[in-house]
Amino acid sequence: MKAVHCKEFGPPEKLVVEDVPAPTPGANDVLIDVKAAGINFPDTLIIENKYQFKPPLPFIPGTEVSGTVAAVGDQVKHVKPGDQVMGFAFVGGYAEQLSVPAASCFPMPETFSYEQAAAFTMIYGTSYYALKQRGNLQSGETLLVLGASGGVGMAAVELGKLMGATVIAAGGNLEKLAVCKERGADHVVNYNDADWKDQVKALTSGNGADVIYDAVGGDYTKTALRCINWGGRLLVVGFASGDIPQLAANLTLLKSSSIVGVFWGASLTKEAQANQDNFKQLYQWSMEGKIQPYVCASYPLDQVADAMNLLLQRKAIGKVVLTTGETQ
Repeated sequence: MKAVHCKEFGPPEKLVVEDVPAPTPGANDVLIDVKAAGINFPDTLIIENKYQFKPPLPFIPGTEVSGTVAAVGDQVKHVKPGDQVMGFAFVGGYAEQLSVPAASCFPMPETFSYEQAAAFTMIYGTSYYALKQRGNLQSGETLLVLGASGGVGMAAVELGKLMGATVIAAGGNLEKLAVCKERGADHVVNYNDADWKDQVKALTSGNGADVIYDAVGGDYTKTALRCINWGGRLLVVGFASGDIPQLAANLTLLKSSSIVGVFWGASLTKEAQANQDNFKQLYQWSMEGKIQPYVCASYPLDQVADAMNLLLQRKAIGKVVLTTGETQ
C-alpha cells in the first residue's frame, strides 16, 4: 500500500510517499481501507519531534481517518467488512490502510462525506471532552474560544452553542471570523484590536468569560486570563502559536479561577466510558445535522507537504484532509 513515511524529523518537505507493507489487524482490531485522513496541528509537531507523543522512526503520521472496513478481528462485533467508518490511532493514518483498535472505530454518520468524516473524530472528541468533562460548561454561561477558526476551535464554537452557551469567537482574521459567525458564534473579537480583552468584558457585562477554550497559547493565553469570570475555567488544549505561556498564579487567585489541562488522547483509555458516551451524543447530533465538520481543502497523499503547510502558514479555515482516491 502507499503511505506517507516520516524517515527523519523535520518540516513536511521531509516526508516521502512510498509503498509499505499493509497492516495486519489483531483480534480486537479493525482494518480500514482509508478514503480520507484528517490533518491536525499535532501531526505537524510529531514529524518534527516536538510533541509529547514521540513515535520511533520511521513512522506513518496521521491520527484520524474515514473509509470502509476491509477486515475485522475475531472479537470485533460492532462493525463488519464493507461498513463505512471513522477511525482514530496515534499514528498510521496517512496511508491506504490503517488498523485501529475496535474501541477507536465508529460508524460513519450518513450525513457526512468521507472528507467530513475524516475531519470529525479528533476535533469533536477533543472539544466535547474539554467543554463537558474538563470545563463543566453550563447552559447560560459564556464561552470564549481562542483560535476559533481552526479545527478544534470551530468544533468548540458549534458544541458550545449546542450546550447552551453564549459563544465569543476570537481570531486574527476577519474572513475567518466571519465563518465562525456563520457556524454559530454569537460574537467575534479580533486579536489585532489592542482592546480585545476589554471587548470580551463589554460583551459579558464586565464579568468576563466563564470558560475559555485555549488551543493557541502564548500571549493570547495571558490576555485571556485577564478577562475570565469569577470561578471561570481556562482550558489548556494546545499551543498553536508555538509558545507555551508562563502564567501569573495571582490571576487565578483574584478570580478564584482554574487552569485545567485537556489531554483527550490519554482520556480515551483513562476515561473510556465517558468518551464512549460523548461519541454517542456527537453521533446523534451529527445525524440530526446539528454538527458538521468544515473542510476547507483536500489534497492527495503525494501532496502532503502542501496540505500541512496550509495549516502551518495559518491559511486554513476549519480542517484540511488528505485523500487516497474517490471520496464520494
